[in-house]
Amino acid sequence: MPPADAHTEPGPAEAPVTSAEDTLDLRLSEELLALLGDDVRAAEVRSAASDLLGDPAGWRPVTTSVGVFQLVPVRLDRDLAVLSRWMNDPAVAAFWELAGSDAVTAEHLRPQLEGDGRSIPFLGVLDGLPMSYWEIYRADLDPLARHYPARPHDTGVHLLIGGVNNRGRGVGATLLRAVADLVLDHLPLCARVVAEPDLRNTPSVAAFLSAGFRFSAEVEMPAKRAALMIRDRTHRAQL
Repeated sequence: MPPADAHTEPGPAEAPVTSAEDTLDLRLSEELLALLGDDVRAAEVRSAASDLLGDPAGWRPVTTSVGVFQLVPVRLDRDLAVLSRWMNDPAVAAFWELAGSDAVTAEHLRPQLEGDGRSIPFLGVLDGLPMSYWEIYRADLDPLARHYPARPHDTGVHLLIGGVNNRGRGVGATLLRAVADLVLDHLPLCARVVAEPDLRNTPSVAAFLSAGFRFSAEVEMPAKRAALMIRDRTHRAQL
């Protein structure tokens, strides 16, 4: 999942002798976990995420033609207000369907922030300014997999551009290409990056095509008819 690091194998060493009496079988009770609180739960989520998606929070910024871009993990206490404002933009709400109070956006984010790591929400920060929202997710473990021939380690991308100044001038396509490259660079078991924008969202479909994705199929999903977009590792240099 994360990039392989160079390492050396240790030489043979004499194993220490232990017995059952020398070891303690420690188990954290639910009560103790509750007392330890958010730090323990956050560590558990990070550990689960590293098993499924590597460590996207540690991916370095990338320099693109529109500026220096970085994915920054969402924090509810810091980011909820801006994300809720974006979700209430009519152009966004038409497809994300999360308009309403901050609680609506928070309800969408919490299952990812507190889940098993199969989907991770991010702010997209361009030249130091938050301007987009991203979800990197394991498509083969997502309900989407019921609607297309998923392959192991298929990784999906959801995106919205928050500021109107960054729409309609190719910024989305540039950043989609950058994020797809980050996924393929850091997740060696992932052979394909996939997406399923609403077929009616023609600017989004066009952005994916410009970013090197190919249109694979129309997919009938419970809430929409989607365009299945795929960027293949094997063709990334040509598209």
